[in-house]
Amino acid sequence: MGRFIPKIVFRLAATALLGACLLSVLFYPWPAQAAIRQLEEAPGQVVYQSRQTLTDQHGDRWQAIAFNRVRPDRTTSFYLRLVGFPGTAAINRDRPLILTTSLGQSLTAADASSQIFTDASAPEPQVGQYDLQPIVAQLPIAMPMQLALPTLNNEVVSLSLSPALIQEWKTVAAKG
Repeated sequence: MGRFIPKIVFRLAATALLGACLLSVLFYPWPAQAAIRQLEEAPGQVVYQSRQTLTDQHGDRWQAIAFNRVRPDRTTSFYLRLVGFPGTAAINRDRPLILTTSLGQSLTAADASSQIFTDASAPEPQVGQYDLQPIVAQLPIAMPMQLALPTLNNEVVSLSLSPALIQEWKTVAAKG
């Protein structure tokens, strides 16, 4: 009888621990893994894209869509589209997007937002698009970067880019 109670307690504790481990695996909110999507826009024209949600220094969320459009003649264009919730920020399209490495090296991407609005006189203020084609080869894959999005009120929206996200963008850019 003296050994019976410790065995029961041990088995109950082991069962509870195993159950807790199983529940934590089933209900743990694993980070979303972005997948590279392939969309056919027209015969012979394909778009490859990566979508991620990034959070700025104020806790506001931004959709970052990196995409490579491959046309029928095999020419490509690689852009980054940033989309904030309405009222988040009014992007200053007269200034470039600045990407800075953790070592202080800065790269700039020109605004290409005029290509996305059907009514250029009324663009959505929280949506911007930037041409990454000229700088994608210079993006480092082994260190994080900061993305500085200029706004009309002269406050910069800062978004952190992980090395994994940068690698994904480089993969998208290499498609086609």
